[in-house]
Amino acid sequence: MITWTDEAALLATRPFGETSVIIEVFSELHGRHAGVVRGGISRKVAPILQPGAQLAVTWKARLDQHLGSFTVEPVRSRAAAAMGDRLSLAGLNAVCGMLAMVLPEREAHAPLYRRTIGLLDLLGQVDVWPLAYLRWEQALLEEMGFGMDLSACAVRGVNEDLAFVSPKSGKAVSRDAAGEWADRLLLLPPVLAGKGDASASEIVKALVTTGYFIEHRLIKGLGDRPMPAARARLLEAIGRYGT
Repeated sequence: MITWTDEAALLATRPFGETSVIIEVFSELHGRHAGVVRGGISRKVAPILQPGAQLAVTWKARLDQHLGSFTVEPVRSRAAAAMGDRLSLAGLNAVCGMLAMVLPEREAHAPLYRRTIGLLDLLGQVDVWPLAYLRWEQALLEEMGFGMDLSACAVRGVNEDLAFVSPKSGKAVSRDAAGEWADRLLLLPPVLAGKGDASASEIVKALVTTGYFIEHRLIKGLGDRPMPAARARLLEAIGRYGT
C-alpha cells in the first residue's frame, strides 16, 4: 500500500458512483492529484469539499498508478470570503479552473503552490486582490516555462519607453523599435512590469496580455481546449469593480 499525507487546496470535484466523489487537489509536495473520497456527498463531508478549501489529505492506493482514495480533514474554508462579493467568487473560480486545466498531474510545483495559497488567503480583500491575481498569472507562466522578459527591449536593448510585448518571444519592445509593427504586438501596460498605475482598467489590460500567453502557449500545448470561462468572468468583474 502506498500512502502520503499533505495539505492541499481543493480544485474540483465530480460525482463517482452513488455516494462518492473524485476530487482534484493541488498540494505542495505532490502537485495536482486526484482521488476518490468515499461518502463525499454526505452531509458531513460535502460542505468540506468546496473549491479553494484548504484540506489535510491522506492519499492511499495499492499501486502508484492507481486513482487511489483520499481521506480529508478541513483546515481552512474559503467559501464565506468567496461568496462575499462577485469579484472574489469569480477570482476563486478562475484560479481553481486554471490550475485544474494546466497543471501536470502529480508534478510538484512548490513555489506556485505557495503563491496560490497566498492569493487565496487574500480573497475578500477587493482592494488588493486584482493586482495579486495579475502577479499570480505571471508566476504561473514563469513556473510553466512561458515567463515574459520585460527588463529591456528585445530589439535595441534599452529599458526606456517599453510599450509592447512580442507575442512570439515574450520579450518587451520599446515604442520606437516597434514602428510599423506595433499593431502586431501585445500591449505592455506599466503595471505588468511592476510600475505605474495599478488601477482596475490597467490591470485588465495587463491580463489581456498574460491571457494571450496562457491561451496560445500554455493551453495550446495541452490540445484543443478553450480558456476556462471563469477567467473571462473574472476580467469582467475586475472591470466592473473599477467603475
